Amino acid sequence: MRILIVLLILVATFDLSIGSSVASETTMRKSPAEELKSVCDKAGGSFSQDAGGYGCGTNCEGKPGTDCVLACKNNEKNCFAQVPDRARPTSPLNAVADFVKGTRSTNV
Repeated sequence: MRILIVLLILVATFDLSIGSSVASETTMRKSPAEELKSVCDKAGGSFSQDAGGYGCGTNCEGKPGTDCVLACKNNEKNCFAQVPDRARPTSPLNAVADFVKGTRSTNV
């Protein structure tokens, strides 16, 4: 009986942790660093750049676990985007801009 209870607790804990961190990962066209920095500034994000590449990170929904990231490596032809809620960004701006009720805000 104890094993069953422990198993149920583990399953419930695992299920809750998966649900809160569901994110969509996709590749996007590569943007020049200057363009991504400008977009990042408009979205209120944090831009960083080093010898290997550049990227932008924002807190898309204003709560824990809702970070948006768009990163580009110098030696790859596409950028990598990670956004919450299985969204599919189509531009650098909507990869890092705020969410408005499940859709991307374009007024940033």
